[in-house]
Amino acid sequence: MNTLTRPRELIYTDWTLTEPEFDPAKLRARETVFTIGNGYLGTRGSFEEGYSKALPITLINGVYDDIPVVYTELANCPDWLLLIVIVNGEQFRLDRGEILAYERRLDLRQGVLSRSIRWRSPTGNTVDLKFERFASLADEQVLALRCEITPIDFDGNIEVQSSINGYPENQGFDHWEHLDRGKTERGVWLHVRTRSTQIELGMAAKMTTSVTEAISQVINTPDCPTLTTTFVATIGQSVSVEKLVTVFTSRETKSPVQAAQTKLATLPAYSILLAAHQQAWNAVWEYSDIEIEGDLTAQLAVRYNLFQLFIGGCTNQGSLDTDPDSVPAKTLSGFGYRGHIFWDTEIFILPFFTFTQPTIARSLLDYRYDTLPGARRKAAHAGYKGAMFAWESAATGDEMTPKWSLSSDPYVEPVRIWNGEREIHITADIAYAVWQYWQATGDDEWMRDRGSEIILDTALFWLSRVEWHEKQQRYELCGVIGTDEYHEDVRNNAYTNRLVQWHLQKAVEVHEWLQETFPARAIELARQLELTPVQLLAFHSTISLMYIPYDPQTLLIEQFEGFFALQDLNLSDYEPRTRSIQSVLGMATTNQSQVIKQPDVLMLLYLLFNTPEFANRQDILHENWNYYTPRTDSRYGSSLGSSVQALLAATLDKSADAYEHFMRAASIDLTNTFGNTEDGIHAASAGGLWQAIVFGFGGIQLTENGPVATPHLPQNWTRLKFKLNWRGTWHHFNLSPSVVSTTDIQGFIFDVDGVLTDTAEYHYKAWQRLADEEGLPFDRQANEALRGVSRRESLMHIIGIRQYSAADLQKMMERKNRYYLESIATITPQDLFPGAVELLQELRQAGIKIAIGSASKNARTVIEKLGIGNLVDAIADGDSVDAPKPAPDLFLYAAQQIGLAPDRCVVVEDATVGVQAAIAAGMRSIGIGPINRVGAADIVLPNLVGVHLVDLQAQLKLAPKNFSQPIEIPIL
Repeated sequence: MNTLTRPRELIYTDWTLTEPEFDPAKLRARETVFTIGNGYLGTRGSFEEGYSKALPITLINGVYDDIPVVYTELANCPDWLLLIVIVNGEQFRLDRGEILAYERRLDLRQGVLSRSIRWRSPTGNTVDLKFERFASLADEQVLALRCEITPIDFDGNIEVQSSINGYPENQGFDHWEHLDRGKTERGVWLHVRTRSTQIELGMAAKMTTSVTEAISQVINTPDCPTLTTTFVATIGQSVSVEKLVTVFTSRETKSPVQAAQTKLATLPAYSILLAAHQQAWNAVWEYSDIEIEGDLTAQLAVRYNLFQLFIGGCTNQGSLDTDPDSVPAKTLSGFGYRGHIFWDTEIFILPFFTFTQPTIARSLLDYRYDTLPGARRKAAHAGYKGAMFAWESAATGDEMTPKWSLSSDPYVEPVRIWNGEREIHITADIAYAVWQYWQATGDDEWMRDRGSEIILDTALFWLSRVEWHEKQQRYELCGVIGTDEYHEDVRNNAYTNRLVQWHLQKAVEVHEWLQETFPARAIELARQLELTPVQLLAFHSTISLMYIPYDPQTLLIEQFEGFFALQDLNLSDYEPRTRSIQSVLGMATTNQSQVIKQPDVLMLLYLLFNTPEFANRQDILHENWNYYTPRTDSRYGSSLGSSVQALLAATLDKSADAYEHFMRAASIDLTNTFGNTEDGIHAASAGGLWQAIVFGFGGIQLTENGPVATPHLPQNWTRLKFKLNWRGTWHHFNLSPSVVSTTDIQGFIFDVDGVLTDTAEYHYKAWQRLADEEGLPFDRQANEALRGVSRRESLMHIIGIRQYSAADLQKMMERKNRYYLESIATITPQDLFPGAVELLQELRQAGIKIAIGSASKNARTVIEKLGIGNLVDAIADGDSVDAPKPAPDLFLYAAQQIGLAPDRCVVVEDATVGVQAAIAAGMRSIGIGPINRVGAADIVLPNLVGVHLVDLQAQLKLAPKNFSQPIEIPIL
C-alpha cells in the first residue's frame, strides 16, 4: 500500500489517515478530524480515558434542545466512550507517565478508529494498549469499543472501569435532566430527557473480558453508572475488554430505555458486529467511492471528505419510523453553528447523495417537506405569502438564526446578524435541489406528493416578496444578502434574482406537469395553497420582467446593482495575512469595496450553466471568472469558495488554478486551514469537493439521456473512476488523460450510419413521409439534429409540443420503421463508403476486434446487406441497451461483447451524441465529419479514404484523451 507523510504529523495511505504522534496543541482539532458516526449519531475522536481540555461530544441527529440567544442547538448526549484502565493502582492517561509509542488511525474503508499506545506509568510499569471503536453502520443504534491490554515488563493487577457519563455539557450548558438509572444482569442503563424539548434518551452498556477469572461489579452512581472488571495480568499476555452500547431516543420509540436494554441483551459478539459494520461500509463504497490514480494526497483527502459526508448524512435512509433529518453545517462532529442546517445541505452536500445514494437524498429532502409549516410561519411573520425557508433551521423549520452576536467582553458592542431576514436565496436553493433530485431520479411519486408542494408554495412566497419598480418597469429584490456575505444590504443581487426567476420557471413547469399527469393532485394543491389563475399569470409576468444586472457587451454580470461603482481593492496589497480581509479592513470598509467573501456570480454560472442563456457560453464564464476571481477572498473568506472555484477553473481548462483550489478545499479540516476545525467538519466544502471532481475534473454534463463526461484531469492524475446513478441506472466512468500506446488499442467500435454507409437519407425520407402524414414541420436541417439519436427521441424532437398518447407514439415509430425498412431493402455492398471495407480488412488482419455500436434497431439487417458480417465480431444495436447515446451503455455493451476493457477500445462516430457516449464510456474516439459536429473526438477525419491502422495508432498516441482541440488528419 502506498503511503505519504504529510506536514503536521499526518500520514496518508489510499484508505487510512494516521496520527503518529500526540500533540496536545492540536487536541480539539484532531478530535474533529477523527470523528466517527453513522448518520444517526456522531462521536468525536476524544480519548476513552479523557484528557484535560478535551471536548467529548456525541450528537444524535434531530435531538435539539432550547437555549437562550441561539434558540436551539443539538444537545450533547451522554458520553458512551469512557473506559479507564488502572495499572497496579495507577490510572492510564496521556498527561501522566511517559508515552513511548503512539499511533491513531482512521480506516475509512471500514469506518473504524483505532489507537495504539505504549505507556510507562510513573512508577515504571510498561503496558501496550490498543483501542478500537465504531458506530455501527449496519445497526445505527449500536456502538462498540474494544481495548486490548498487554503488560510488557510486569505482572500485576489491572482494573478497567467502563462508564456512561450522564452529565455532558454544551459549552457550559447542560441540556439533560436525569429520570432514572439502573443495572441489568450484565450491564447498566441510563434514562435522561432534554429540559425543553422533552426528548427522552435511553442508553445501555455492557462490558466483557477475555479473562475468565475477572471480577466484575456495578457502581451505580447518580451521574455516571459504571461497570468495573479486575483481573491479574501476566507479562506478555494480552487481555481484551469489549464494551457494547445501545442508544435510543423517544423520536424512534415510545420506550427508549426498554428498547436499549432489549437490543443490548440480544447483541452478538463484538467480532460479529464489526463484520456486519464492515460489510455495510463495503456496500457504501461500492457506489460512492471515487478512485484517483497518480495522486495519493488527493485520493485520501477525497475519501476522507466523502466519509465525513456519509457519517453526517446517512440518517434514516428513507425510514418511515422517524421524522427525517438533514445534515448540519458541521455534521455531527462539533458545536459549530449549534447543529443548525443551512443552504449548505441542498447546494453543496445533497448532489453527492442524489447521484450516489438517492434514497438518502430523498430522506434529506423529506426534512424540508416536513418543515414547510415552519417556513410558512416565517413567511407570515415577515408579512409574506407562501413558504419562506429559514436561513438556519433545526427541528421545526422555524428561523433559528440569532439576531445578535454577543461577546463575553463587556466593552465589545453586540453585532446585528441580518442573515435570517436578508439571506433569502435559500428558498430558491432548496427548490433547485428538489428539481435536481427529480431530474436525476425520475421519482415522480415523490415529486407529486412532496416536491411539487415545496416548489409551488415557495414560488408563492416570491410573488409576495418581489418589488415592482414602476419607472424601470421591472421586478426587483431589495434589502438582501447574496451568497457573498461581505455585503449585507444590497439591491438586485444577480444570484438571488436569477435563481428566483429560475424558480418561478420551474414552478410553472411543475404545475403544468401536475395538470397533465396527476390532475387530481394539481386541483388538491391549488386548493390547499390557494393558488389562483391570477397567480399563475403572475408567475409568467414576473419571470419575463425580473431584473438581472447583466451587460451583453462586456459579458459581465454585476454581482448586485452598484457593485461596479464600489472601491476596487487589490487583495495582493494585503499579503501576507492569516485572516479574512473583512477582519483586516473592518466590516464597513469591506462593505464598500469590491472584495467578496465567496463566489457569488460564479456560483450562479455554475448552477445555471445548462440553461439557455449560459449553455456552452464559455465566453461568459471566462469573462466573469477573470473579473471576480481576483476579488474573491478565497483563502480566508469562506470555506465554501474553493470547491466552486476548482470546479469552474477545471471547466475553463485552467488546470493549475483548478488543482490549487481543489487541494485547498480537500485539506480544510485535515490541516485546520481556517483554524476552526475544532468546531466541526466543514461539510459544505466536503460536498463541494465531490462536485469539483465529478462536474469539474470529470466534466460531467447532465443530459436528458444521462450523464456525459468531458474530462479535465489534473496533469498528475493518471485515472479518475466514479459511478453515478441516473434514473435508476448506474453509469460507470473510467477517465484518463494518458496517451495510448500502439499495443493499447485492441478493439474498434463502429457506428454504421455516416461512418460505414449512408442510411441517413433513408431515415430522412422515412421521417419526412411520417411528418407529412401528420402535418408536422420537418426538413433536412431538422433532420441533422436526429443524427445518432434513438428512434423515440427522434420522434419526440419532430413532434415538439404536439401531444400524442403513448399508443399513438408507438404506432408512429412502427410506421416510420416500416417506411425505413422498405427503403433499405435495396442496400448492397456497393453502398459502403470508400475506404470502409479496406480499413475493416486491415483491422481484421492485425488481430483487432471489431464491433458495431449503432442506435438503430435495424443495424443487423444493414450489416448483412452490406456484406461485412464476416468482418464483425459483435453487434450492439438499439435493442441491446435501454439508455441511448449519449449514455455510454451501448459502447460499453459492445466492448463487453468483444471481451475488452473500455480503455482498450476506439469508437468511430459521426454524431455529437456518439462522441459524447464514447467519452462517457472511457474510450478513445475518432470523429467522422466536421469539427463543429464531432470536435470533441480525439481526432477528426473527413472520411475513411486512405486511412490505415498505423496512422490512427500514431495520432491517438499523440493526442491526450479528450484533447480540447481535436487533431484533424488531412486525407489526400
